[in-house]
Amino acid sequence: MTTVALVATDGMLHFELAMVCEVFVHDPTGLADPWYDLAVCGPSTVRVGRFQMEPDGGLDQLARADTVIIPAVEDIDADVPPDLLDAVRAAHQAGARMVSLCTGAFVLAAAGVLDGLRATTHWAHTDALAARYPRVRVDPDVLYVDNGTVLASAGKAAAIDLCLHLIRRDHGSTVANAVARRLVVPPHRAGGQAQYVTTPVPARDDHPLGDLLPWVMRRLNRPLTVEDLAREANMSSRNLARHFRSATGTTPLRWLSTQRIRRAQELLEMTDDSIDVIAEAAGMGTATTLRRHFHRTVGVPPDAYRRTFRSAGPSA
Repeated sequence: MTTVALVATDGMLHFELAMVCEVFVHDPTGLADPWYDLAVCGPSTVRVGRFQMEPDGGLDQLARADTVIIPAVEDIDADVPPDLLDAVRAAHQAGARMVSLCTGAFVLAAAGVLDGLRATTHWAHTDALAARYPRVRVDPDVLYVDNGTVLASAGKAAAIDLCLHLIRRDHGSTVANAVARRLVVPPHRAGGQAQYVTTPVPARDDHPLGDLLPWVMRRLNRPLTVEDLAREANMSSRNLARHFRSATGTTPLRWLSTQRIRRAQELLEMTDDSIDVIAEAAGMGTATTLRRHFHRTVGVPPDAYRRTFRSAGPSA
C-alpha cells in the first residue's frame, strides 16, 4: 500500500489535508522500506479554507493509487462534485483501499462505497449520515472503523488515530509508535474506543488514575485483575470502572487487554523470543491464550504478524 492519493477539492478542511501530508510524506524511523508515495489529487487550484493548494495531479490518479484518502468536507449538505464521485467509484472498483476522515464519510457514502458496511464520522453528524444513507451501518460511538479495504474515522483527533492505524497495519507497531512520538500523540487508541469522553487522558498529576496507569504498565507480565487495580488505586471496583470510563472511554479490563496486545506486538517485532516467552512477558500466561486474543484483536495469528511486520530492531 505504498501509493497514497489524497483528495483535495474546494470545500475540504485544511486540518485533515495537512495532517495526512505530515504523516505520510516522510518516514521518521528509517525502519520502513518502502515508505509511502503521497500525491495530492484534485482539479487545478483548490480553495481550502483560507488557503489555496496546487494538487500534484488530477482526480484520475485515484484509480492508480493503492490507498485513497478523503479528508473532511466543510458542508455536509453540499452536493459532491460528479467528477469526484466518478473518481472515487473508479478507485474503489480498481481495488484501492478507501479511507474517509471525519465528514469525508459523506463522500464515500454518496459514491456507494459504504453501502452495507460499518462506518462512522464526527459524532455531531452521525445522525445525518445515517438518515441520508440508510444502507450504511453508522456507528456513532467509535473512533474509527476498519472494514479491511474501506475505513472511516470520526473527528480530527480520530483521523490521526486512523492514519496511525494504517501505518501499524502496513509497517507494524514499532514504526507506528515512532511516528506517534514525532507527532507527540498517543501511539494507539483502539478504534472501538468512545468518540466522546469526559477526559481523554488523565490531565492532572492528581488524577485518580495518574499513578495507576504507569504502575500497571510496569507490571504487564503479571496476572493482574480488576480487583488488583482497584486495590492499588485505593478505590472500589465500581469506582475504578467509573474513572476508567471517564478517562479512557473503555473498561479497565479492555484497557489492560489492549496494553498486553501492544506489548506482544512490540516483542514480536523486536525480538526472536518464542510465542511462549512473549505470552508470559505480555501477561497472557500461555501461547494458546495469546494466540486467541491476538488473532481476535489484530486479525492475524502472532506468527503471521511477526513474519509480516518484523522490523530491523535488535534480536533478543
